Amino acid sequence: MHLESLASFPSLGSYSTAPARMLVPMETLDEDAALMLRYQAGDAHAFDALYARHKGALYRYLLRHVRNAASATDLFQEVWMRVIASRLRYTPRAKFSTFLFHIAHNLAIDHHRRARATPIDAHDGGDARLHESIAPDHERPDRIAEYDQRLANFEYTLAGLPTEQREAFLLHEESGLDIAQIAAVTNVGAETAKSRLRYAVAKLKKSLLEPAAALLTAV
Repeated sequence: MHLESLASFPSLGSYSTAPARMLVPMETLDEDAALMLRYQAGDAHAFDALYARHKGALYRYLLRHVRNAASATDLFQEVWMRVIASRLRYTPRAKFSTFLFHIAHNLAIDHHRRARATPIDAHDGGDARLHESIAPDHERPDRIAEYDQRLANFEYTLAGLPTEQREAFLLHEESGLDIAQIAAVTNVGAETAKSRLRYAVAKLKKSLLEPAAALLTAV
């Protein structure tokens, strides 16, 4: 999948130039925030640089979060459109990655809320795909290697984590956010974010040591 093809954005001319009073001396900012302020001031190439830097981690985060390529693509586009729409209001109170993944986090949570409110079609194949992703090796000829079995364990355990723990892990693993940034994105204290990440990592490490059959029978 080529992420470059997932979104097309309005031309910079669609927006007015940011007032000079909104700009902050760039030497005091991280490089991403400086790029965002350059984009805010009218530099379209600065947005291209931000997009290139973060598109992979953002899409992987959303795909892991919603576990559906079409939904992840829609959310991916919506995140960037919100970045564009908020460009004149942007102020570098936190790292740009925190700003970006806070938007992604909120959209993903909204997606899950909508999904819970929507009746599930028993014929949409979703249950079959989930079963396929966690089925033991003797039922999956394409995943008979030990590595694939352990990967299936990992994915199954990740999907079964409490939402808050899964969120902390994905923000750390897919976006590289540290504890303070995860806390800021998810609106909790640093100790809470640290605890969630620690529990998630412990469970995921354990999953790599257990056979798939043991996980399945434990459900």
